[in-house]
Amino acid sequence: MKKTICVVASLGIISGGTAWASGYRIPEQSVDATAKASANIASASRADTAYYNPAKMTWMEDTWHIQGNLTYLYLSSVEYEDDRTPAFDSDSEKEHCLLPTGFIVSPSYGGARFGLSITEPFGLKKRWQEGYAKAFAEEFSLAVFDINPTVSYGIGDMFSVAAGLRMIYSEAKVKSTGLYVPEREDDGVVELVGPFSRSMEDGTIEWGWNVALAAKPNDRLDLAVTYRSNVDLEFEDNSYLNIMGNPFTVYGEVEVPAPAVLAVAVAYDVTDKLNIELVWDRTFWSEYDALEFNYAPPFNDPESNPFALPAARDWDDADTFRIGITYKLNEKYTLMAGFAYDDDPIPTENLEFSTPDSTGYIYTIGMQYAVNDKMDIGIAALYDHKETRSNTADPEGIVFGEFSNACAVLVTAGLNYRF
Repeated sequence: MKKTICVVASLGIISGGTAWASGYRIPEQSVDATAKASANIASASRADTAYYNPAKMTWMEDTWHIQGNLTYLYLSSVEYEDDRTPAFDSDSEKEHCLLPTGFIVSPSYGGARFGLSITEPFGLKKRWQEGYAKAFAEEFSLAVFDINPTVSYGIGDMFSVAAGLRMIYSEAKVKSTGLYVPEREDDGVVELVGPFSRSMEDGTIEWGWNVALAAKPNDRLDLAVTYRSNVDLEFEDNSYLNIMGNPFTVYGEVEVPAPAVLAVAVAYDVTDKLNIELVWDRTFWSEYDALEFNYAPPFNDPESNPFALPAARDWDDADTFRIGITYKLNEKYTLMAGFAYDDDPIPTENLEFSTPDSTGYIYTIGMQYAVNDKMDIGIAALYDHKETRSNTADPEGIVFGEFSNACAVLVTAGLNYRF
């Protein structure tokens, strides 16, 4: 008797992690962060301090600071090789993205400083245009814009605290097309029955918060702790389904997290020219238990609507360890470099096509050039290498094979101005 493999199960609308930071997080939001593998918390000194560690705004030069950045991101084609049949082998599309960000820090007003950051801390894109993988992630994308006003206040000469409100605007798109694929017969014939397809697109506004603490025990040492809250992104709109050639429209809802992030950092001036920063951060991906689409009117019978099948995630909290080095070559040039070990949050048994993530090794380099005493321009580059990842535990699972060739290249250019 033949068994069937349903290749139109629920897919994730969140992308990113296929060749990027753990899950779908994007830590690099400025030139200094890209150049130092995001070890830019205790040592932050330009306007991007408003995002990375707003508590340090207290000790910045008492003037206006404005910064703009533009990041180009390249994601490689990810290769999937299935251990059941070559018919399931797939390659994802290469992706090219532009990510603009901006930051402002005010002068001191009675000891308080105000900041504003506009960033894209989660998201990106993944597309699989070939047979089997296309059923799970033909096209999906997420753009998350975080608008974050903050205020800092110094407590004596040694401590500073900060807090902020986050307005998060998100846009997501899901598209998938698939078939029921019975198990292969001995003669190698694969029978296809279908088709099934789904399309859904929506935008949402949610709210969160962040806090930061900075300490400066002496002129050479900086300590910092920052925390950003979890924000659940709730998408709801019409979902366009085609079940066995019968198209219809139903109302659909789905929720995914933009998880909380805790960072602990220490930076030390080894000499007057050399600064080294160490960072540990934890992304609380355990908020992501399952991905489940709910339809109205109820249409959650897997026999008639395979897209109603809930997809287990059960992601784990993920740790990243970062080191950033800053060297002031002279009055004009500041050189930077960094490295990060980036753990991945996805259990092997829940590995799937929307986020075939794996452990990453991040290598970075960059520089800032002081045009004059008011303006700096900078450029930085990052290479993120992902380990090969496989799941061969269950031959009837979604993934029974290996993902390879995942990597990302990122280039950020920016300008910082003081007045």
